[in-house]
Amino acid sequence: MSRSPCKPQIRTRRVAFVVYDGVTLLDVTGPLEVLHQANQVTAGPDGRSGSSAVRYESVLVSASGGQVTTASGVVLAGVVRPEEAGVVDTVVVAGSDGLVHAIPDEVLQVTAMLEREADRVASVCSGAFVLAALGMLDGRRATTHWRHAAAMARQYPRIQLVPDALHVTDGRYLTSAGISAGIDLTLAVVEADHGAGTARAVARELVVFMQRPGGQSQFSTAMATPAARTDPLRAIADTVVADPAADHSLPSLAAAAAVSPRHLTRLFQSEFNTTPGRWVERVRLDRAQQLLLDGHSITTAARLSGLGSDETLRRAFARHLGTTPTEYRRRFQAARSVDEEDRTWPLPSTDSRHEHTKR
Repeated sequence: MSRSPCKPQIRTRRVAFVVYDGVTLLDVTGPLEVLHQANQVTAGPDGRSGSSAVRYESVLVSASGGQVTTASGVVLAGVVRPEEAGVVDTVVVAGSDGLVHAIPDEVLQVTAMLEREADRVASVCSGAFVLAALGMLDGRRATTHWRHAAAMARQYPRIQLVPDALHVTDGRYLTSAGISAGIDLTLAVVEADHGAGTARAVARELVVFMQRPGGQSQFSTAMATPAARTDPLRAIADTVVADPAADHSLPSLAAAAAVSPRHLTRLFQSEFNTTPGRWVERVRLDRAQQLLLDGHSITTAARLSGLGSDETLRRAFARHLGTTPTEYRRRFQAARSVDEEDRTWPLPSTDSRHEHTKR
């Protein structure tokens, strides 16, 4: 007596995007495309989802439904009212520059209505201000676009702001930095639901970075540093970035700039608002991060970056990134192993191993 094949156990996660006139288009379409590609990657040859798969259903929600006009002028259609959204598993509040200064009451109301039964509540860029205004982030770690970090710290002092992170998860609340970081956050959501293999496969489909970890900086030290106004300091900065592992002690830098150590320290403080030693450490940390992503060991990364020892590298990671070199590298070893396995086409299917549980 033959046994009938088991039917795939498909679990649907409904993701509601809070939208409104003036919303940033990519804050919506970036995460939407990640979820769409996740559905495509996990579908079998017949187009159906594999066994025990999670399938995403996305819906755009506003107070009045219908259409909303984005900041770029593109109109989003098919928007529904909150009461028409159905049972929502994940809420995503997209950002706009206007939210930093004034949040429309209807945006607050829609978010509050959708949040009540959701497992996850996320924001992209300044969408974090909506969660903050509703008190959802009080006492929690959160981030937003670096340009708005100071305003968030002033307006909502109870939030444990992580101003330089790409995305932060605290409990069921997820916040991300500006625009493209919303893609990183959504890839992290896909990884939580499907596993690392599916998240990496989606990243390859979108031709984006193999999922940057949330604690990674929004920008490198070289990018974040304003251009030096004086020739000696400009030359010093270029030299350090070009070869972080060289001798960049204060006497050495001062000699290269033909100024006294005291004067060089004043120049760094005046133009970069830091000391030469701290600035050099951040440049070296940037290089160490890249070396780890390139597959070097912790010892080699410490040596080639100029940080020297494993212990110095660990302290720098803890001080500036809030993580360890081992954890930082671990996230990317999974990406590299999956990438090496998937050199052939089509991509192997990856079944989800995470059950959907309501809180």
